[in-house]
Amino acid sequence: METPPALKAAASDRAEITITKREYDDEQIVAVDFGPTDGKPSLDIVDGMAIVVVNDNQFEFEVPADAADVTVNDGVLTITG
Repeated sequence: METPPALKAAASDRAEITITKREYDDEQIVAVDFGPTDGKPSLDIVDGMAIVVVNDNQFEFEVPADAADVTVNDGVLTITG
């Protein structure tokens, strides 16, 4: 599973955003840590598009076709496939 290009671009523009990718035998995980924020990121998924809002910033990306789950927990966006 590839990291969505919009998230890669956000990470390259902002030093506080960190992307980690892990591959296991039966699972792939992309974790996006938005760094220290005043509020927790929120996530909405509409018609295959994920919308993440962190403070005054909004990030939109297509949910990867091979993603089984997209969640936000403790300020970290996780895409599992």
